[in-house]
Amino acid sequence: MAGVPSSLADGPWWWLFCFLLAVVFLRAQATYWLGRWLRNGLSPRPDADEAPVAGPSERRARWAARFSGPAWERAQRFLDRWGFVGVPLSFLTVGFQTMVNAAAGFGRMRWDLYTLAMIPGCAAWAAIYSVAGFSLVAAWNASPIAVIAVLAGVVVVAGALSLLRRRRRPASLDRAQS
Repeated sequence: MAGVPSSLADGPWWWLFCFLLAVVFLRAQATYWLGRWLRNGLSPRPDADEAPVAGPSERRARWAARFSGPAWERAQRFLDRWGFVGVPLSFLTVGFQTMVNAAAGFGRMRWDLYTLAMIPGCAAWAAIYSVAGFSLVAAWNASPIAVIAVLAGVVVVAGALSLLRRRRRPASLDRAQS
């Protein structure tokens, strides 16, 4: 499996699970603290009459621009609605979990409660990916051609769905995003 040390991929499933659990835990914590860092950089300072420092604030502004738009707003609304329960639920999604973790940090969710809420989500994510990873390796060993055919089919279906979604989007949204 690409990116995973061979000693983990060849060992028992729980080695891979523990490895993935550590990876997702560190990634989620880093994303949470990135959100906190962005919030601290965008909030007004008590000594606002002083001239702003050029370097770090520009960097934060660039990062803040990455965490803006409809996905960011959806993540903030999701956390407003679901609170701490939304954190582990976000780990069952692809891509959205990053925005939710950053929004938790940006919204200054208490770190201790965030971490407690995050642990079940990390465990679910690691379980899903370790089972899927071992299943993919077993399928590859049985028939690489079948795995390639299935993956190609998934790519074609995802591309077709994306194309249909773009065509159904109202023209006013397309003009607003350009």
